[in-house]
Amino acid sequence: MPALSKDTLDLLALVGVGVGVVALLLGVGAFVRLHQLRRDYDVLQGGDNKESFITAVGRQRAELLGLRRDIDAAKSELAVARAELHDAIRHVAVVRYDAFADMGGRLSFSAAMLDDAGDGLVITSINGRSETRTYAKGVKAGTSEHTLSPEELQAIGYATGTTPPRLTRRARKAAEAEQAMEPLPEPDGDVEGFTVRP
Repeated sequence: MPALSKDTLDLLALVGVGVGVVALLLGVGAFVRLHQLRRDYDVLQGGDNKESFITAVGRQRAELLGLRRDIDAAKSELAVARAELHDAIRHVAVVRYDAFADMGGRLSFSAAMLDDAGDGLVITSINGRSETRTYAKGVKAGTSEHTLSPEELQAIGYATGTTPPRLTRRARKAAEAEQAMEPLPEPDGDVEGFTVRP
């Protein structure tokens, strides 16, 4: 084998030192990177007996799924409550009036109690000097199979928000005569009403 010249050996030595320095720098870089990865891994694993990031994310996901189930259950319960509320008597109106000319104080009244569909009942109490008559009539969609007095129609109108026009004495007298009551004297004054809402 031919002998290498001193210049070639020096060049090879310098190249070897250069490769060694590059290898050393790569090794130090790899060590630093490995140290960073271990530190990041310890953070993910929770290191020092803390909860790991992966476990925490899994727990949060399970809690989120539980909350979604709870929200879905609450939505269905709300839908049931709304359906039940639709059938609840929520619309109430009272019309007070003087049924007889010789009676004052507006002691007679008609009270309508209805749900959202206009179903329910209307109660009428007619007060006289010696007796009081009370009537209860079923209401379906704002009307009844029984003849309704103008005051009862007015109470239903107030309860449903479709207030009828003010009553005349003749209309009141005709409706009361249809209820198979003994003839009543003509009422005195116009009827006034008010609404009671929950």
